[in-house]
Amino acid sequence: MRISSFLIPTAAFAGAAGLSLVVAGFAATALENNSEIVVRRTLDKAGFTWAEVAADGLRVELSGEAPDEATRFAAISEVGSVVDAARIIDQMEITPSKGIAPPRFSTEILRNDAGISIIGLIPSDSDHGALVKKLGAIRGAPQVTDFVETADYPMPKGWTDAMSYALKALALLPRTKISVEAGAVQITAIADSPEAKEELETELNRMLPPNVHVTLDIAAPRPVISPFTLRYVLGPEGGRFDACSAESEESRSRILDAARDAGLERQADCTIGLGVPSANWSRAVEVGLEALTSLEQGSITFSNGDVTLVAAQGTPEALFDRVVGELENALPQVFVLHAVLPEPEENTNDIIPEFTATLSPEGQVQLRGRLSDNAQKRTVDSYAKARFGSDTVYVATRNSPDLPGVWPIRVLAALDALAQLERGSVTVTPELVAVRGMSHVENASAEIARMLSQKLGEAEDYDLDITFEKPPEPEDKLMAPQLCEAELAAIQRADKIAFEPGSATVAADSARVIDKIAKLLQQCGEIPLEIQGHTDSQGREEMNQNLSQARAQSVLNALRARRILTGSFVARGYGEDNPIASNDTEEGREANRRIEFRLIESALPQDDAETAEAESDAQSADAEAAPAGDADAQTPETPPAAAAAPEEDTDGQ
Repeated sequence: MRISSFLIPTAAFAGAAGLSLVVAGFAATALENNSEIVVRRTLDKAGFTWAEVAADGLRVELSGEAPDEATRFAAISEVGSVVDAARIIDQMEITPSKGIAPPRFSTEILRNDAGISIIGLIPSDSDHGALVKKLGAIRGAPQVTDFVETADYPMPKGWTDAMSYALKALALLPRTKISVEAGAVQITAIADSPEAKEELETELNRMLPPNVHVTLDIAAPRPVISPFTLRYVLGPEGGRFDACSAESEESRSRILDAARDAGLERQADCTIGLGVPSANWSRAVEVGLEALTSLEQGSITFSNGDVTLVAAQGTPEALFDRVVGELENALPQVFVLHAVLPEPEENTNDIIPEFTATLSPEGQVQLRGRLSDNAQKRTVDSYAKARFGSDTVYVATRNSPDLPGVWPIRVLAALDALAQLERGSVTVTPELVAVRGMSHVENASAEIARMLSQKLGEAEDYDLDITFEKPPEPEDKLMAPQLCEAELAAIQRADKIAFEPGSATVAADSARVIDKIAKLLQQCGEIPLEIQGHTDSQGREEMNQNLSQARAQSVLNALRARRILTGSFVARGYGEDNPIASNDTEEGREANRRIEFRLIESALPQDDAETAEAESDAQSADAEAAPAGDADAQTPETPPAAAAAPEEDTDGQ
């Protein structure tokens, strides 16, 4: 009995222990599986699909290859949001780095009266010391402030050409900021005048390498206009500006809109400049033109703050008084109005005194009419000879002692106006100074109106009828770039450029061809021209490339030896890449061995580039329009390279 009572509790205890172990095993397995499922689901949801999860009891082991340290840490943080961080075992690895990427090389060069400063990062191979030395050698020996750092990485493609171009541009621009990157240059500069701006843009485009992209932002200061003048004349045929000045684009737009409302029908523009007498200039002009419209005919002149309104003869006095009164009240402060209503002409036999001066196209000046006395005659004669030349003035005036006291001033002002014309005449009467003629300066009317307003005063009236004609083309005008390209092609079609067998030496017989090309290029100026060398496909590709480059360079050197300005020329070899015929026949191979002269379109001034594009489009349209069966409309078959000619060669290259 005692043994049984001992064994029963022992067995029960052992059974309970075994059952506990089984239950604990199942519980542990369930916990591991649940933890792994939850963590896996959390990682997938967060996008960490590269991570692997393994649960070992309470521990959660993470493995896999993370792209970088930040991503690895983010995965651990994501898992820590669903399980205790103490249970996480990190066994993840990080993808090895591929090395540091090359830096972005760029520099910024500033130049002003104080000197030159340069800042940025450049390749070590670009020779930092030589760069600073070139900056210091720019004309004027400016002080150079150097903030450049270097990095030992390969020089990017286009860096050398971009920096070389930037240094050339810097020498032309005394006030500029130039940003340089590989293959790209951005220039911001200030020119002394609009004319200087145009010259700089032309020069910068001329020397631009074909593989460099440039952005130009050259500003020209607005001119100082003194006196600040506007003159508008309204007649039966409509209105016109003799002079128009504005201080801004907005002001110009408001003035032109008001002029159109006042009868302006022809094309007109206003010069934008400095010197406006009031911020309300455009408002004053608007109310002035509105008043002139109410009078239907007449003129209004603004000269700084002085406003002169001249009505047409015969304007009703009541209308004139009302318009003048309204205008005086509407004009902004600073502006002072002087109104003139001409008196009706009286029937009289009295002769109105008059002085006239005429300028012929040959430059001869004739002075006729009335002057006060011999002293005034000598003064006018000397003044005219000083303006037009002592051998060109003919005086045939007569004395009239009863002339107005301001007569000499009016005569001299009229001669000043005549001096700004190519041909024409001026007439001075007691009531009016009339100027008629032609000028090669587009804004001559505005300049003459400004000058007469200043010299005659606010109460004096004048009338202008000045036409503009473009100046004649000079006899030695340079040939258009596109025509030069075509003429170069014509020379080569008649005479081939030949080289010594297997070399880049121009054959002796081809010296006369180079002479013809040089003579033509003297009439073309410094056009942007690429001298291209081409070969056939015989031989190794690398050898053909080097030979084509050497031959193109030989032609360039031959032109330099003939004193041709070649600063805008580039020699470039294309090897066998651009055939114009089949390389399977001897005739085709001979055609492919050639030198071409091609314009660099990207470096042409904008007008020339647009002209070239228009001509190309016109030729394409003509070709499409030509009937297939019309022999006269067909273009003779020519090689695709218009400016190309085969090279003579006896060895296949």
